[in-house]
Amino acid sequence: MGLVGLPNVGKSTTFNCLTQLQVAADNFPFCTIEPTTARVAIPDERYDWLCEHYKPKSKVPTYLEVTDIAGLVRGAAQGKGLGNAFLANIRAVDGIFHVVRVFPDSDVTHVDGEVDPVRDLETIVGELAAKDIEFVEKQLAAADHAVRMGIDKSKAAAAETYRKVLTVLQEGREVRIQEWTNSEIEHLNELQLLTAKPVIYL
Repeated sequence: MGLVGLPNVGKSTTFNCLTQLQVAADNFPFCTIEPTTARVAIPDERYDWLCEHYKPKSKVPTYLEVTDIAGLVRGAAQGKGLGNAFLANIRAVDGIFHVVRVFPDSDVTHVDGEVDPVRDLETIVGELAAKDIEFVEKQLAAADHAVRMGIDKSKAAAAETYRKVLTVLQEGREVRIQEWTNSEIEHLNELQLLTAKPVIYL
């Protein structure tokens, strides 16, 4: 899971709480540049019960891998801030912990001047969608070319899914909350879209 949000919303602080590490969590934008990843054991009473009763030779608990990702700013899809590096780090995780700041504190700067969680969510979702649109347009062009040139006729179905995805994204909706057929899901899984990843809001 990747911790995602604007700069100075508490991503690194949350990361430290989850992992018991001490990565820098200072009061300035882009305190985090390179992502930090840690594995956290997941407490599970059922696992403890099984170990206690069956006494296995080795014990391997479930782990959650958490990545602290640098803050995103408006225009990241066009390369502003840490831009493309940030978005590539999000593409590498399976899901998103979306950290949103709702606390007012004049000592903690906000990149947009004032705290507005709704605007901040719209900024991040908009940037993820913009990057997905750019990526899907390239995939659609390649699929259409393969069909038109007779290179791979099977790409026709994928191209239809890509067109549907583009419509969804251009209408401001997220891929993950739409209904898709099984065949469409197969094509979506190949894309690894940012707006298709599961999200937990913190």
